[in-house]
Amino acid sequence: MSFLITSIEIDGAGGHPAAWRGSEVDPSAILTGELALRAVQRAEAAGVDLATFADALEAPADVPERVSARLDALGLAARIAPATERIGLVPTITVTHTEPFHVQASVATLDWVSAGRAGWLVDVSSSAEAAAVIGRRSPAVDAETWREARYVVDVSRRLWDSWEDDAIIRDAPSGRFVDRERIHYVDFESPSFAVKGPSIVPRPPQGHPVTALRVSSEDALQAAGDVDLVLLPGASDVEARVAAVRAAGGGRVLLSVSVLLEEDGASGVRRAEGMDHVGGVARLAELIEEWAALGIDGVHLRPASLELDVPVIADALLPLLRERKLVGAARPGSLRSRLGLSRPANRYEGSRR
Repeated sequence: MSFLITSIEIDGAGGHPAAWRGSEVDPSAILTGELALRAVQRAEAAGVDLATFADALEAPADVPERVSARLDALGLAARIAPATERIGLVPTITVTHTEPFHVQASVATLDWVSAGRAGWLVDVSSSAEAAAVIGRRSPAVDAETWREARYVVDVSRRLWDSWEDDAIIRDAPSGRFVDRERIHYVDFESPSFAVKGPSIVPRPPQGHPVTALRVSSEDALQAAGDVDLVLLPGASDVEARVAAVRAAGGGRVLLSVSVLLEEDGASGVRRAEGMDHVGGVARLAELIEEWAALGIDGVHLRPASLELDVPVIADALLPLLRERKLVGAARPGSLRSRLGLSRPANRYEGSRR
């Protein structure tokens, strides 16, 4: 029996809009990154495999009771990397409107500074608001943005391969830090962009940092076969949706559910808006076991409050899942090895171009 993959989402003070207003939260800690760091360190200590970081291109709206500001997900993951040792770090990166070359270089850099624990959660944007914020081009329909995202994933992996693993030679007597013969052009063209390469960043420790996406539409499902990790939001129709991802050739499948872990039913109802699960850890552990029987490879928990729910996940849920033999001991090594993924071969090794 293989153990489930466990992960949590970092999103402001938590997934619930009012999470930042609780007496246990210092709202200023949201924008210093301290709230996120504390949550990730708690999750790491409990043996959680990876943390994702929410982000979007659209400027936060000034809506009463909601946090109308956020940190850049990739920058936040880089802030947390040196303060953690084992947990995977997977920031959301919207690849629509952004430069693929710079995106892949940033993800490769995160893999280097985290010693092989980086991934990226590929997202798209078809909104007019996001296009206006960037100011580069008009919005496209969802299907077109996902087609382009697949090209971005493809060229990113090519650019990660543009340096052979042994291209860095550090030959002090000759003064040569790299062997230029082991660095290659990718010469990639898509309908919307072209990249010649090579990358400015050497091949990442994992070869290819883990690529993930969230399947919440038929267009996103078409891209599932290109990634290592698929997040399925919501707790309904689990078996059918997992089967659809498998049919599309998708990698590891994590059910992504928002959770409010509250034994006190009355208190829980007060902060229950929009949650997939409201209740105690015993019932959530039962549900996770049922979902595992339907074919998922793991769970992606989106806590209502980082300060209230992550400690419960770490101190009560993970031990209970371990007791039920659903989760094993904390897994060492790279993020790819945690997910049971092999390190990809370099497509350009030995190439003369």
